[in-house]
Amino acid sequence: MPFGFDEFIVKEPTIAFRVLIDRYNIELREAQKIIDKGRLICNNRTITAKNERIFGAMKVLRFLPKSKGLKPIFRTKDFMVYDKPSGVLVHPNKILTPYSLLDEIRTFGGENANGVHRIDMETSGLVLASLNRDSEILLKGMFEKKLIKKSYLAWAKGKTKEEFIVDKPIKIRQNYDNSKHKVEINSAGKEAKTKFTRLLYNKDIDATLLKVEPLTGRTHQIRIHLFHMKHPILGDPLYGTSFEVAEAYLEERLSIEDRVKFTGAKRLMLHANTLEFKLKNQYFIKSQVNFVDVLLCN
Repeated sequence: MPFGFDEFIVKEPTIAFRVLIDRYNIELREAQKIIDKGRLICNNRTITAKNERIFGAMKVLRFLPKSKGLKPIFRTKDFMVYDKPSGVLVHPNKILTPYSLLDEIRTFGGENANGVHRIDMETSGLVLASLNRDSEILLKGMFEKKLIKKSYLAWAKGKTKEEFIVDKPIKIRQNYDNSKHKVEINSAGKEAKTKFTRLLYNKDIDATLLKVEPLTGRTHQIRIHLFHMKHPILGDPLYGTSFEVAEAYLEERLSIEDRVKFTGAKRLMLHANTLEFKLKNQYFIKSQVNFVDVLLCN
């Protein structure tokens, strides 16, 4: 379990946030966040007041990374790049999440390292992580300003056009009674635009390998846009399958055999392939994974 209690003794009355700053060498902002989340306990009492003077037996619920040995493929003094495997979350979505990429980021980058963007759990490929607070703020700001260019590779069902752009707004769905799609094409949604370029068509499996360039960054944007074009991504258990298959997947009842049968692959065939940005120097990062072989070896 990546979260656990750090237990220690404070002998002299000390302001609560100062206890955390001194213990972990963190900024005031981070100390306040720990208190706000109810993760500081003094003498079996949860501390809620940041300025309260406390002493005695302390327990702090902390993220305690446990590495599986996944190392960054590129590193500078400011950031790291990981080639994330399919099936791994970038950040834990709850305290009981057994493993995420953050375990590796914190193991190899230290307590102040953090992922600065996310890709879906089942999407493989490049994830950028900052190594300090300054670079985290800078890189997150660059993503927001679209100063970091990303491209993906995707295996889509059928033979697509050589090049096409999908410019359809996306809205988060609130009701899943009739569909398990997380998002939908909806005029009331947010602007979403994706460019697709055909790289090759494999007639043996009736699938197209696409270069994908998201020009906006919406939830499930690539997946819903390809589904809208009637070329869902191979291995996608939500977009392009029946309600029953999607429900079985979400309830973890869908076997690998059935997933291959109904979706064409045992994993989502989407890979974050390139990152391009300028940070003090020009960097161009490309994954070493041969995504063509990923599908053909499944």
